[in-house]
Amino acid sequence: MSFSVKPTLTGDRTVLRPFTEADAETMWEIIGDPEVVRFTGEPSTELTPGRLRTWYGSRNDRPDRLDLAVTDRATGELVGEVVLYEWDPDARSCTFRTLIGPRGRGRGLGTEATRLIVGHGFEQLGLHRIQLDAYGHNHRALRVYEKVGFVVEGVRREAELREGIWVDEVIMAILDREWAALTSTVR
Repeated sequence: MSFSVKPTLTGDRTVLRPFTEADAETMWEIIGDPEVVRFTGEPSTELTPGRLRTWYGSRNDRPDRLDLAVTDRATGELVGEVVLYEWDPDARSCTFRTLIGPRGRGRGLGTEATRLIVGHGFEQLGLHRIQLDAYGHNHRALRVYEKVGFVVEGVRREAELREGIWVDEVIMAILDREWAALTSTVR
């Protein structure tokens, strides 16, 4: 199993592809979107266009994670990202995160992108478990994760203070056998 290969994954509505430095400008806009900030939190360091160019330009060199750009298949427009990271080779597990900007929302792009990368994780990388955490008030994302097959494992109640309000963190995961059962019923 290796995260060194950065594939292009194609669905009906989306194409997931490796990032380039040129994606930094669009990602700057997406990361600055108020809804993205509300549901993903503030970055741990101050972001600048230069830092984002360096970040997205270096994603393909990382053998311990998979960062892919989510693009609208019809237009080629970059609308977000999906990431498998915090890889634990002994447990064959990793963490998943995604963000979709305003031009990619409400059209099923995020759901398909999530299915594509989760499927790649299990079917090509041989992962056993993919986990995530999401804010409890991010109802759209929680619905997407449930549709894809993630199961709620727990809730960290009032885990973070966001804009003066305590918010829950929902912990979800999907196992390889659960993914296999879901995908065998779709065929």
